[in-house]
Amino acid sequence: MYFKIPNKREIRYAWNAGGPVITTSIIIACVAVWLVEIVTCAFMPTVFSAIVNWGMAVPVVMVQRPWTWLTSMFLHAPNVLHILFNMLTLWSVGPMLERMLGHWRFLALYLISGLGGAAGLMVWARLASDWSLAAYGASGALFGLFAAVLVVFRRVGEDIRSMLVWMAVNFAMPFVISGIAWQAHVGGFIAGGVLAMLLTSGIPTLRGRSLTQRMAIYGGAIVVVLVAVILLCAPHF
Repeated sequence: MYFKIPNKREIRYAWNAGGPVITTSIIIACVAVWLVEIVTCAFMPTVFSAIVNWGMAVPVVMVQRPWTWLTSMFLHAPNVLHILFNMLTLWSVGPMLERMLGHWRFLALYLISGLGGAAGLMVWARLASDWSLAAYGASGALFGLFAAVLVVFRRVGEDIRSMLVWMAVNFAMPFVISGIAWQAHVGGFIAGGVLAMLLTSGIPTLRGRSLTQRMAIYGGAIVVVLVAVILLCAPHF
């Protein structure tokens, strides 16, 4: 597996050729934020706490801080394993999906899956009456990408056994390592999987529409549903 930060000409060429420009940008952004976390954690702990508290997804205040569903996707624990595992996972599935969907549609899938992860946290907080939940990391969005890959592989008849093994490892991690927000994994997986199924099958009358149009219609509908779920499950004090 090889990864490098491209220059401007390489970015332009990769964009036109369908290369993993968005995937690379997400990785660079996540690593940059993580480096800021590392530096502030070591030398400015108050600043580090402020960054994490401002950016992580906390169901009890998610409606009051609506940006956190997005910012939490770029925060990671100040240890190398969390960021390394998530970015390797993104690089293993992102380029293929970005090439298949196109840059902006891939970004839409990623962000909608991340919103699904936030909704998953909120649903569990409501069902379990556990408002102490808090999470950050790209895992919710990554599980949405996993689900999309499964849907596409099944549709084209590809062998998905290796992907199932990799997914099983990811799903099993919360049972081995404490502190992992599996609720975000489930929420992201459902959101990404439903969107992928709609894009590949969906309503018969919309199958003649372009992929961009279908992404706008189905993606917009899923966003509305996820926002409604978050609002309905949010605490009312």
